[in-house]
Amino acid sequence: MSVFNGLFTSESVSAGHPDKLCDRISDAILDAFLERDRNARVACETFAANDKIIVAGEFRTERVEDFKAVRAAAPGIVRHALQQIGYGSDQYDIDPATCEVEVRFNHQSPEIQAGVDGGETTGAGDQGLMFGHAVDETDALTPLAWSLASDLIQRASTLIVPGSGVLKPDGKAQVTVRYVDGVPVGIDTAVLSWQHRPDISIKEVREYLDAEVLDHVIPLSLRTDSFKAFLNPAGPFTVGGPKGDTGLTGRKIIVDTYGGACAHGGGAFSGKDPTKVDRSAAYAARHVAKNIVAAGLAKRCTVQLAYAIGVAEPVSVSVETYGTGAALDTEISAAVEAIWDLTPAGIIRDLDLLRPIYTGTAALGHFGRWKSSEIYRWERVDRTVQLLEKLGGR
Repeated sequence: MSVFNGLFTSESVSAGHPDKLCDRISDAILDAFLERDRNARVACETFAANDKIIVAGEFRTERVEDFKAVRAAAPGIVRHALQQIGYGSDQYDIDPATCEVEVRFNHQSPEIQAGVDGGETTGAGDQGLMFGHAVDETDALTPLAWSLASDLIQRASTLIVPGSGVLKPDGKAQVTVRYVDGVPVGIDTAVLSWQHRPDISIKEVREYLDAEVLDHVIPLSLRTDSFKAFLNPAGPFTVGGPKGDTGLTGRKIIVDTYGGACAHGGGAFSGKDPTKVDRSAAYAARHVAKNIVAAGLAKRCTVQLAYAIGVAEPVSVSVETYGTGAALDTEISAAVEAIWDLTPAGIIRDLDLLRPIYTGTAALGHFGRWKSSEIYRWERVDRTVQLLEKLGGR
């Protein structure tokens, strides 16, 4: 997103959205493999429809018994994920106890294995381009519209009480921010659509969302004079999760990243081990962009990385600061290449990505306020001094 005058909108969705459910299951399977084998190769996809969950993909472990153990545990992992999200009804979403779970695990192609495995010279698991972004609009250096949409989701999610609360697991939020000369000056529109108990009237649901969610996240001081709120604007929303819509891993890539505030390379994150640069390089690009903005070298920054399959070094590294940079974009790019090891092995080592940390990334985005830098190291601001030294203390 370039500096401009006007409106910009981002959305977020809850853990109970059917696509996010699938992301969570795929990442839970990934974590199960990494708990047994730090070097496991995982590409896991999940499909959810009505009362059936299908989990499939390609996997490799050093010991065949680890592969078999996770495959055997997969149905239980799926049901546990459904329970944690808060599903519980085959009439209104999905019943964790009675739903059908199908598991289709395949072994990773030996050709892919030969091309990407090599220790410190590990090649990229595929070609592609990845983007990282940071902006000084929030303390977490994330875009304001996306951050507030995520905050609305988080607030509503805390109010879900399985079996008794007003709200059920499936929900969506959207926030529109007004900009003047590239600076956010207020919130113009908020949209909340949330699954609820069938015995609660739409009037009561809207009042509840207004008082218990919207007012807690977007106070009057942030709202423009023309502020509009659309709360369950389509009416009652009682059927959700896989009962309402099919779900699939990797269909919420803009929700996962920056809400459309920068470009996206198209590769999803969930269900992929960190040798897949779709995931690990996107995390590295965020780490780079966040440190650039935190160092005061730009107010807004997008970093693009690109790779060729089987090749360790990125084929390109570029930095865009949208005219807000304290140095030329080419100078900042050169500093980045000098400071960061952006090979797959270097990224995995520096961000400690072989840990089973991925289930928690499947909701509220992979970056920003709701991702602790203690666990998710791409959120750390730890290279600002090196950047400033390399660029002559600007």
